[in-house]
Amino acid sequence: METNVLATLSPLAGYTDIAFREICSKMGASEVVTEMVSCKGIVYEDRKTNDLLLISPNEKNVVVQLFGEDPYYMAKAAEIVSKMNFVGIDINMGCPAPKIVKNNSGSALLDQPDLVYKITKEVVGATDLPVSVKIRKGIRDNSSIEAAKAIEAAGASRITVHGRTREEYYTGFSDWDYIAEVAKLLDIPVFGNGDIDSYDTAFKRINDCNLKGISIGRAAIGNPFIFEEISKKSKGEDYFEPSFADRIEKAREHLKLAVEYKNERLGILEMRKQFVGYFKGMPGSKEARDKINRLNSYESVDEELIRFKEKFI
Repeated sequence: METNVLATLSPLAGYTDIAFREICSKMGASEVVTEMVSCKGIVYEDRKTNDLLLISPNEKNVVVQLFGEDPYYMAKAAEIVSKMNFVGIDINMGCPAPKIVKNNSGSALLDQPDLVYKITKEVVGATDLPVSVKIRKGIRDNSSIEAAKAIEAAGASRITVHGRTREEYYTGFSDWDYIAEVAKLLDIPVFGNGDIDSYDTAFKRINDCNLKGISIGRAAIGNPFIFEEISKKSKGEDYFEPSFADRIEKAREHLKLAVEYKNERLGILEMRKQFVGYFKGMPGSKEARDKINRLNSYESVDEELIRFKEKFI
């Protein structure tokens, strides 16, 4: 029975930026993935797109996730990012967001196995880096099996399966029986994604579904400690649940990095949604967030975090 759990940080648009990836990497994530990046934005050197490609010297094993519907542009983008310090390229074929789907990208590709094959094949041929692909269960039913087979045939080194359909978005529960079915059908490594919130859950899913690892997304928001838990328990080391004070201190560290890597205004704005996760379940959390959301300087936000932390010491 596998006790060593490989846990990667799943790509999350608006969340897995350079600061959050560094935090999760330090906490023990075996791999961290960027927010999804437009292949055409890379080729055309769009400034905002290029910002998504920045890597911290303090994060390890960073994979870049590309999205797009055109095999040519996907391959050109793969060539470009291969010259950066990424350890792999992931192709997004699972995003359910309407603005992505309407352009025939993300999960819109799942019922087009021929195009899935072409995109994957072109990216694999354009880089020496390992190429993985992230998919969903399907669009409205178990429809991604043929896409998964096409991905393997095209030469991908790994596939990650999220156990919900595009229409389910993030409602209901991840279908791990389906993920196990994909793992049984393919010879390449399969990682599972969806509703992993602890080492025990990760351990069970890996062994029950015969997976090589798991990918954690929303459960890590405001809770990078999940990677420390999985890393330590995989090694048989003691793990202690973080106190409220520990969680607020980690939020302070995250805030500092966000401001350093972006700027004061943007770093503070983007941390507001992260604070929701960090403060979850804490008495007085709503009042603390209301105060913080009215503040505009790093010093004032940090001081408020310190005051909130002192309530739990």
